[in-house]
Amino acid sequence: MTLIVVLLAAGFAAVVGLVLLRLYDQRVDRVTWQWLARRQAETPQPFDPGMIADLPEPARRYLGYAILPGAPLWTVAEIDMTGTFALGDQATPKEQPMKARQILALPYGFIWAMQAGPIGGSDGFGAKGSWTRFRLFGVLPVARSGGSEDHLRSAFARLVAEAVFWTPAAVLPGPGIHWESAGPDTARLTVTQGKLCQSVDLTLAADGRPLSMVMPRWSNANPEKRWQIQSFGAVFGDHRPVGGFRLPFDVQAGNLFGTADWFAFFKARVSAIRFAK
Repeated sequence: MTLIVVLLAAGFAAVVGLVLLRLYDQRVDRVTWQWLARRQAETPQPFDPGMIADLPEPARRYLGYAILPGAPLWTVAEIDMTGTFALGDQATPKEQPMKARQILALPYGFIWAMQAGPIGGSDGFGAKGSWTRFRLFGVLPVARSGGSEDHLRSAFARLVAEAVFWTPAAVLPGPGIHWESAGPDTARLTVTQGKLCQSVDLTLAADGRPLSMVMPRWSNANPEKRWQIQSFGAVFGDHRPVGGFRLPFDVQAGNLFGTADWFAFFKARVSAIRFAK
């Protein structure tokens, strides 16, 4: 009887611990989201094409397409999306229906809160670091990482890559923002924030519409789980006007972009984009 009581007590303590950990994680998500939303300017200035006049032609083409003259330069966006998220690999994708919401606030951070089948949790980057936290049925941890320079570097890459096509006002010329031409139809953005630095290449249509992006990302998404530079990229479609911007509502992204091993594990359909105020 004593052994049974001990086992029951240990099991109860474990469940309580998991619940408390989840509540703590949810509080961190909530507080960070609110902090990121406050990075938005209260009265942003309107876009003037003269702001990009000195940029290389591909950069001018992209930003001139993505931001309409006179648009308020909101730099923080909240995004709702559905789609699929693959829990497997190229051979066995194991795609799950996905529903997610996200906040982007370059250079400060992001949160992506997602539910895909029985798996739910968040990826994030904020003032106190970065994290990946996902659970099975809302309780059992299946992925929990962060708190390292490797993870921070990888999370910053995601922040830059998504900001360039969902919050183009955040990548207008300014401190830490550098644009160059990487080809007749390719604009290269490099963002530097302290010791973090990430470049992204956008391939453009003749009108400046972004067709795809690729970047060298610090990642351990490989069979060896070894941190290394490898390509990550996405293709875009269904560009729509939102608040003075033209943004993609269809995004498919994955590792090893540009190779036969590219696997678009993330397929998102945006349902709403709001500019946090």
